[in-house]
Amino acid sequence: MNEKTAFDFDVVVIGAGPGGYTAAFRAADLGQRVALVERYDRLGGVCLNVGCIPSKAMLHTAAVIEEAAVMEKHGVSFGQPDIDIDKLRAFKDGVVGKLTGGLAGMAKQRKVEVIQGKALFSGAHELSVQNDDGERKLTFRNAIIAAGSQSVELPNMPWGDPRLMDSTDALELEDIPATLLVVGGGIIGLEMACVYDGLGSEVTVVELTPGLMPGCDRDLVRPLERRIKKRYKAIHLETKVSKGDVADNGLVAHF
Repeated sequence: MNEKTAFDFDVVVIGAGPGGYTAAFRAADLGQRVALVERYDRLGGVCLNVGCIPSKAMLHTAAVIEEAAVMEKHGVSFGQPDIDIDKLRAFKDGVVGKLTGGLAGMAKQRKVEVIQGKALFSGAHELSVQNDDGERKLTFRNAIIAAGSQSVELPNMPWGDPRLMDSTDALELEDIPATLLVVGGGIIGLEMACVYDGLGSEVTVVELTPGLMPGCDRDLVRPLERRIKKRYKAIHLETKVSKGDVADNGLVAHF
């Protein structure tokens, strides 16, 4: 056995999000034998499946609704939108499906072996990949960890109540709530706020830091803040949600 074939793969990439699949494709283009391990059944990670892409699809929908409403001031009225939540969800899922399907085709074209399952290191150059079909051992020369991120569960909140959602749940579009509290005024929180505001929810945002979208240029944030303050019920800065309680007609947040 020569050095070239001593391992099953030259490179194993754990995680098929934007960091992982680009690394895998680049390594394959450079002539490496590559495996791409992804715990879920579709490539693309959080960004393509339950993050950036579906949120942008829904932001486009909200923007169209808002633009139509603005035109009423100029003498063109389209009336109140009639929202079919099932068709809207199907539109969002269709956008996601096209992109994730395209990634699968690009992986096949480059001869990147896609392995579905949860990866665990079992040695310095060995992985165990576990899925419903059992366990598979892989050996590799180099590994790239691109495992991504997931939402945390805030303490003292009634997790398990369907009215309490993380960003992934919010993008499932089960319904359009009359009122919505968004905990976290960062980019993801404000995307969800903009989507549901456009769809007709009365939105309140609470943010722990002194400003919205922490880390972003304040000169860019100010115009957005001025705009959404006119639309949202309230924006609470430097405010922490200490706990949440369940009530008959909704959830009660304590600041």
